[in-house]
Amino acid sequence: MNKEAVTVIGSINYDFFLKQQRLPVIGETFSADSVTFGHGGKGANQAVQCAKLGLETYLVGKVGNDNFGSEMLESMARYGLNVDYVTLANTNTGLGIVNTLADGRVSATIAKGANYSMTCEDIDKAESLFEKSKLIILQLEIPKEVVEYAIQTAKKHDCTIILNAAPASPVDEKYLRMVDYFVVNETEASYYARENVTTIEEAEQVCEQLFEYANRLLIITLGEKGSLLYDGQKKYFFPSKKVNAIETTGAGDSYIGALAYTIIHEMSYNEMGDFASLVSSKTVTKIGAQEAMPTLQDL
Repeated sequence: MNKEAVTVIGSINYDFFLKQQRLPVIGETFSADSVTFGHGGKGANQAVQCAKLGLETYLVGKVGNDNFGSEMLESMARYGLNVDYVTLANTNTGLGIVNTLADGRVSATIAKGANYSMTCEDIDKAESLFEKSKLIILQLEIPKEVVEYAIQTAKKHDCTIILNAAPASPVDEKYLRMVDYFVVNETEASYYARENVTTIEEAEQVCEQLFEYANRLLIITLGEKGSLLYDGQKKYFFPSKKVNAIETTGAGDSYIGALAYTIIHEMSYNEMGDFASLVSSKTVTKIGAQEAMPTLQDL
């Protein structure tokens, strides 16, 4: 079978974006300048970016039986994403409160909600997707045991695996070593390397150590500094594109979607890093995550 599809397994959140000058201190009530609403969750974001780039994309996840969940499903389907394997849980949809500062930096608080209702049985029910998918994309905003079971199932079906190890949390090394593309940002790289990673030089120093979790490629994203790719022999550095950054929510997820596009189209590592940087740079020029992500036509 000629497998060309992408299946993303992960979180789905309804997001509230509070634009404000600074974060409140403990005990303080601080007024936001504005509030907007959007659709997020790392799994949903990455799946939407894949779909907006024209890839045949499926999402496996859960939403709550509430208005937020209904809106999320309708929105994702409008982007051409197949949501047939997104099921309802008897709890609230995952929620994200995103604080956006004037310089574009963000911090967020997540209510896990339906995302943590996912079980290994949901992976079994979606096993037909593994049979048609060249690429399986995972993150860590769903239960760890579900991620590990999905990695095992993907290996059984000879799928290529991207693990975006975000947010950083413990995963059995047995499963980490099955991953083909291991993608982390500075914070996550610091967690897994047990060393401080804030600069390009520090990222280069931990490459060999973190590559044990990547059968093909390690990627460390460094925000406005750019990204570093390492294939076990050569290091590739890609500076970030210079744009007027409005808000950085979803930039990392946009990068993952672009990475998927380059894998499906069998691009070189140089093309991969450049394209992923371009796509994520477009996302930060607008408010929101899925709404801000570019299509091929936008690029």
